[in-house]
Amino acid sequence: MKIAIVLVFLSMVVMIVMVSQAVHQELKMHKAKQNAVENTAEVKRKEEAIIEVKAKVSTLTRSLRAVNDKIEELKKKKDELIKSTNDFGPSLQTCNTEKADIVKKKTDLTKRVSDLKAGHENSKKTAEEEIKNLKQQIQDRDKAICAFADTTKEEARKLCGVAESPQ
Repeated sequence: MKIAIVLVFLSMVVMIVMVSQAVHQELKMHKAKQNAVENTAEVKRKEEAIIEVKAKVSTLTRSLRAVNDKIEELKKKKDELIKSTNDFGPSLQTCNTEKADIVKKKTDLTKRVSDLKAGHENSKKTAEEEIKNLKQQIQDRDKAICAFADTTKEEARKLCGVAESPQ
């Protein structure tokens, strides 16, 4: 009977050990399932985040392409402007040279015109003085002629300015 008690005791101990191991394994499996569920949820969240990031990256890539296209367009415009500026440089230099020549000619012509005006004024004054002198000479000559002229004749009276003839 002692053996039976020991065997019952041993079988109880083995059974307790096996039950505890089964419970322990069941708890481990339960934790493993929970971890798997949590990991799956976390993986799904990360996948969704990755999808969102990919969408943002694709959006940014599209906007970056648009910006790069705009930059290329602006570079082309800049190159065209530089080219046109370089093309107009010699033309501008030629225009400036022509302008300087025209300004010089204008200055020369203005000086000539003012010299001609001054000469014209001097000539005019000289001519007026000569006319005045000639008129004076004519009057002096007429006076001299009137002194000797016969005032009975009509031509002499007109020349001398006599109104009536003396009779």
